[in-house]
Amino acid sequence: MNILAIPDIHGDINRLKRMSEQMEAADVVLLVGDITNFGGEQEITEIIKLIQPHNFNILAVSGNCDFPPVTQYLDQLGINIESTHRVIDGVGFVGLGASLYSPSRSTPNEVSEEELALNLSSAIEEMPKDTPFVLVSHQPPRDTAADRVMAGMHVGSHSVRRFLERYQPLVCFSGHIHEGSGIDAIGETQVVNPGPFFRGNYATACINGELEALDIKTLD
Repeated sequence: MNILAIPDIHGDINRLKRMSEQMEAADVVLLVGDITNFGGEQEITEIIKLIQPHNFNILAVSGNCDFPPVTQYLDQLGINIESTHRVIDGVGFVGLGASLYSPSRSTPNEVSEEELALNLSSAIEEMPKDTPFVLVSHQPPRDTAADRVMAGMHVGSHSVRRFLERYQPLVCFSGHIHEGSGIDAIGETQVVNPGPFFRGNYATACINGELEALDIKTLD
């Protein structure tokens, strides 16, 4: 299975229009939060309609910069995996949207560590036993390359990290921290934040029972 993961589009439709080849080569396209830039139904509709002609297998979670109508539209299409999971061709996709509260609480979709933990618990519930899976989490885990801000501090989620330590998915696709571009590991789990798509960054992975390849790529 070839996976294309796109975090932090932030409404950049011009770059998205240049991704047709990558979308068509993927078996699944993952939208890893902040799909819009403080947008609602109109903005998310435009983005999804740009992707669907090239790949109809889309799974998504909302980010902290997505207003509630974004999540509602993803629900209507049946592609929202926030706080739930989906199994496609034997691979599970577990979803976690939103982000931790920021110091200013200035974005519309922020939650506590406790809420993230509850949402993760709900997402993994009833996952078929021994299913290889990935975590699609807008908020990166704590203390990895994926959550380091410019000043050098780690601002990721303890709840996401504990989930990875316990369940050891093949990959955790994350975003949110624009400076935190990189690939790291928590046990056997690879953690990737390619950096924001509005700067041309995205991730690809190949899963064939196990993780065979994981890469950060740039469009620009």
